[in-house]
Amino acid sequence: MKQVWDSAVGLLLITGGLLGATFPLGKVATAAGVAPIVWSFLISCGAGGILAVAMLMRGAAFRLDRHKLRYYLIAGCISYALPNMLLFTAIPHLGAGFTGIMFTLSPVITLVLSLIFRMRRPNLLGMAGIATGFFGALVVATTRGEAGQAADYIWIGMGLTIPLVLALGNIYRTIDWPQNAGPIELAVGSHLAAAAMLALVGVAAPAFRFDLAPLLDVPLPVLAQVASSAAMFAFFFRLQAVGGPVYLSQIGYVAAAIGLVSGTLFLDERYAVLTWLGALVIFAGVMMTTRAQRAKG
Repeated sequence: MKQVWDSAVGLLLITGGLLGATFPLGKVATAAGVAPIVWSFLISCGAGGILAVAMLMRGAAFRLDRHKLRYYLIAGCISYALPNMLLFTAIPHLGAGFTGIMFTLSPVITLVLSLIFRMRRPNLLGMAGIATGFFGALVVATTRGEAGQAADYIWIGMGLTIPLVLALGNIYRTIDWPQNAGPIELAVGSHLAAAAMLALVGVAAPAFRFDLAPLLDVPLPVLAQVASSAAMFAFFFRLQAVGGPVYLSQIGYVAAAIGLVSGTLFLDERYAVLTWLGALVIFAGVMMTTRAQRAKG
């Protein structure tokens, strides 16, 4: 376990795989009448709560100061609350697999931002891998969702907004990472802040339908989502520290593959051959960036 905790590649595969489970679970929940804001709240509240209990059981201290409070509020908003709202709103219209593929666009945006801010960037092979994955994502985007059910461009646009917000979150968490703060502590604070913001918005704006009752109709997806989210975000913040923002953004490639396969096998989603070909190109990009990361050692 210690080797995985220190391995960018291992952390990438685990985090991306757990993130990929979010897409089919979110589709099941929204189909059962759970509002996007409620499912987003469940993820942040469940993950933050479980990780907070784990910290307390280990005797770890949770110290709050002005810097950390700012970090929790901003990171919670642009890393979790907003992208999850966009994600679960788009899934019913684009499909779990297709919406998951939108995550694959975040690396190239993260790379551009990291270059602007002169942060750590990948070597030539890593940049080629990102470009390859981005090309595959463009191929997938042209298919506009499930086969025979082309989505309106407004939903395509919403899907494309997701990677932009994710990229902003990747950069912000790195440049404003509080000193002497561990990954679990930051995950707890950011998610609880996101949950609080979602609850306040949901209560203040009835149009968002902040009704928790429909969660009782999908108990197994609720338990699976909370457990996978808590595990994912523990690894997520560790990957941020070990791999940096650009490498972290590669989890979208792994998650997209999981979402595409699970949507096809378990949710009866059907995608065009071009979608699958694009997914294979994306996979090639992941392999290139993974090899580049290992080369950097």
